[in-house]
Amino acid sequence: MNIKNGESGDHERLLQPAPGEERVTVMLAAFEGWNDAGEAASDALKYLHKLWHAKRVGVVEPDEYYDFQFTRPEIRLTSTGGRKIKWPLTRIAQASVPGTNIDVVLVHGIEPSYRWRAYTAEILAKAAALNVSHVFLLGSLLADVPHSRPLPVTETCDDEVLAERLGLEGSQYEGPIGIVGVLNEVALLAGLPTISLWAAVPHYVAQAPSPKAELSLLNRLEDYFQVPLATQDMVDDTQAWERGVNELAASDPDIGGYVHQLEEAKDTAELPEASGESIATEFERYLRRRGHEQP
Repeated sequence: MNIKNGESGDHERLLQPAPGEERVTVMLAAFEGWNDAGEAASDALKYLHKLWHAKRVGVVEPDEYYDFQFTRPEIRLTSTGGRKIKWPLTRIAQASVPGTNIDVVLVHGIEPSYRWRAYTAEILAKAAALNVSHVFLLGSLLADVPHSRPLPVTETCDDEVLAERLGLEGSQYEGPIGIVGVLNEVALLAGLPTISLWAAVPHYVAQAPSPKAELSLLNRLEDYFQVPLATQDMVDDTQAWERGVNELAASDPDIGGYVHQLEEAKDTAELPEASGESIATEFERYLRRRGHEQP
């Protein structure tokens, strides 16, 4: 699926407050399970939660939505030496993005077993109470992509006005969907402009973590929010991950040959103008970080 990238100026206009409002509130949501290959989407949300010092403002209780024989609660030791059951709550936290007029509502849970329509309706009711005006849905999927090249992020938007403004396309996918797809439709029905970001994870290294796919998602959010993110530690993790996969490919001729085929296909498909656009995007990120670091 070929998705056109919106210009950075369009992203800035996207995240402007409504007339008469001083701030804009954006919901970011990711769910562990079927929508979260390599745990890249949920790890990206956890990173933002920690980076922006998000505070919990609500939960979706699990009793009506989970089969506890499939999604089991866990017993944990407390700091005082006691024991406490950790239930599969959907956690809702709120934070302000430093240096901006953007507030974020972070929704992180496990894909539920039951009553998906009621579950998504409950999330959107909480979003409405927090004055959410836009939704970003994060996912990751296994794909035939080489680990040694930039991992693509597919961006789709089914809101015609917003999609045209950002140069995005609606999803053309048909087939089984997860809770991210259901939340996308319900949010649109509720009148919330919604953008879905899906990172590709090389299927031959599907196990978590997948820091390179996580970093790809964060880079795209950085473009939308027009704010630099402190991702140097993740860059280091990505480089270490890539070196490890290189060693795996070098030790297994079958994997090494397959990776080489993927690399050739990727390089052949990349047009010169696409490479130029990628360079320009990276240069914009560099300038934002330099500006952020200036006293």
